[in-house]
Amino acid sequence: MQQHQAKQLSQFGAREYFQGAVKSAVINQGFPASDESIVYLVNLLLAFIRSDKLFESTSDGMMIKPLAIIYSEALTANSECNRTQSLQRLGDIALFISGLYSKSLGRSLVDVDYYIAMGGNAYGYLAVCRRYLWVSGGIRIVFNELSEKFAGYVEILAEVGETSNLSGNTDILRLYELWQYSGSERLAKKLQALGIRPVKTRRQTH
Repeated sequence: MQQHQAKQLSQFGAREYFQGAVKSAVINQGFPASDESIVYLVNLLLAFIRSDKLFESTSDGMMIKPLAIIYSEALTANSECNRTQSLQRLGDIALFISGLYSKSLGRSLVDVDYYIAMGGNAYGYLAVCRRYLWVSGGIRIVFNELSEKFAGYVEILAEVGETSNLSGNTDILRLYELWQYSGSERLAKKLQALGIRPVKTRRQTH
């Protein structure tokens, strides 16, 4: 319980920052995003602060699994729960990568349209699947919005990336991850300059 609370405390500054950045992008673009979807985007950014949430250990080493492989795992899943988990991860990765790192897709075998199509379809399945059929509002609203307006949410994350320099040389996600592990005062000052207020955890106190 204490470890969980410490983790929440260490991410408080980041949550506050990303919440402000996402809301600003929504307002700037006049985009009709629900409060639930804004929270989902913020949680998505917070989740992928840690590279081990984005990268997976495979036989080829640590990597982001190709969407096609995640989709294949969903199709062959032995339960509805595992299938929905795989499809949610597919949608989340497609949204995160196409929003923040679309330039890198220009150098790959697939383009951003492929990511938008795969991510939108994954969220679309989740919006109508039996697991969430009797759930009113909440997550079903989010999945439905992300499916129908996937390209719009990509633009929201793109603006967050540009204004926060997430995908630039001072990658704020990587900086925050390194600071979490090291507690470096130098990294803390860099984060503060970018608007992040890092909070030390017990693990970082020596």
